[in-house]
Amino acid sequence: MSGKGNCYANAVAESFFKTLKTELIYLKKGGYKSIVEAKREIFEYIECFYKSKRLHSALGYNSPKEYLERYYRGYFKCA
Repeated sequence: MSGKGNCYANAVAESFFKTLKTELIYLKKGGYKSIVEAKREIFEYIECFYKSKRLHSALGYNSPKEYLERYYRGYFKCA
């Protein structure tokens, strides 16, 4: 944690929530009918799209899932 007024402390979280709102929440016409529906759609977005398919420039234009798979394949090489 950084000191008071340091805008970089939450930069990653703020960027993720901006993306979530832009790519999912704001596109939902009429809003959500219930909290359960909202939670389900947010879960599906994160687990089925954001982690598996959405490309991230900070990860060399790989999805987080692809990036981790490549990392662990390179890190745990069998002799």
